[in-house]
Amino acid sequence: QVQLMESGGGLVQPGGSLRLSCAASGFTFNNEYMGWVRQAPGKGLEWVSDITPGGSSTYYADSVKGRFTISRDNAKNTLYLQMNSLKPEDTALYYCVRGLRGVGVRGQGTQVTVSS
Repeated sequence: QVQLMESGGGLVQPGGSLRLSCAASGFTFNNEYMGWVRQAPGKGLEWVSDITPGGSSTYYADSVKGRFTISRDNAKNTLYLQMNSLKPEDTALYYCVRGLRGVGVRGQGTQVTVSS
């Protein structure tokens, strides 16, 4: 069955960086669009970023463009999200998604908290 396991979240100060990882199994990873979504406390799901199966094209929400970078290693079946210049408003539970624009199977999520 499809399994997505996120890791790498934590507590970071404003302006800091984190790198999230998502280990995928149970499907042909290199055939699939992948992405990240997040959910802040008390709010709905927000799409963050997508990447094409081969990794040649990436897409970002305006709120993270220029600060976050999505990437993938198809040999390792792993998706990444490099997050720089983090802001308190980036605080959320971050989910890896199999599919486009946040529509698809999600993992359990990894918590990112940006606070001084």
